[in-house]
Amino acid sequence: MKSQETNSKFQFWDLRFVFLEFMKVIPLSEGTFTVDRTKIFVPFSESSDKLQSRPSGSLLVEIQPFVIITSKDILLLDTGLGFSNADGRMQIHQNLLNAGIGPSEITKVLLTHLHKDHAGGISENTGHKKPAFPSAVYYLQERELNFAFEKGFPSYITEELKWLKDSRQVILLKDNEAVIGNYIHYKVTRAHLPYHQVFWIKENDETIFFGGDDAPQLQQMKHRFVAKYDFDGKKTMELRREWWERGQKEKWIFLFYHDVKNPVWKS
Repeated sequence: MKSQETNSKFQFWDLRFVFLEFMKVIPLSEGTFTVDRTKIFVPFSESSDKLQSRPSGSLLVEIQPFVIITSKDILLLDTGLGFSNADGRMQIHQNLLNAGIGPSEITKVLLTHLHKDHAGGISENTGHKKPAFPSAVYYLQERELNFAFEKGFPSYITEELKWLKDSRQVILLKDNEAVIGNYIHYKVTRAHLPYHQVFWIKENDETIFFGGDDAPQLQQMKHRFVAKYDFDGKKTMELRREWWERGQKEKWIFLFYHDVKNPVWKS
């Protein structure tokens, strides 16, 4: 995957940026893919490919990290697959530059979990030891890091994760629920994975919710759906319903990492 070229795009009402009153959201799409039981992400073109031609059970997903610009930080939420484009530049770096942001301007990287499609871009391609965001502090669950090394390939690429164990740029979270920097709330759900975490970013009256693979697509929020690939599929479904109902009442902005059509949804 590291040398793969793909059809990057930004989606939200045909806009590259989503301006809220106090925060700014930038989807960083790495493209559309299919993935099956092999856990290999294969690029998919909506204009020329047909889902029926892919292996049975293939899922159609977007790979889409997000940047949130607040009054305090430039946040990156998950880091994509980590491949390079035809020019040899990491695709996530190129997407940031297209949005007018240098990789060194990211101040915090918030990781829901460490599956390769969410954590592939944590480090530079050379040796997988140089952080891709040199000025950022990375926040992840320590138990998820240990779990990644327990499970390994194909869901996790542990060679790319080793540097997280002893880097000064990494804060290994130990609590099930806490607040980062007085305005970022995280919670371990034990839903998609045993130590998957979700985030609420709150500034003034605005709340952005990022559910990672607990809440990956808009349609899963609106319909009762139990996924066999989840650690606890029933709990994941119930959490989605709870978050959707609460978000409607409290006017959350939802970010959907794997949604091909609706990466950002304002209640």
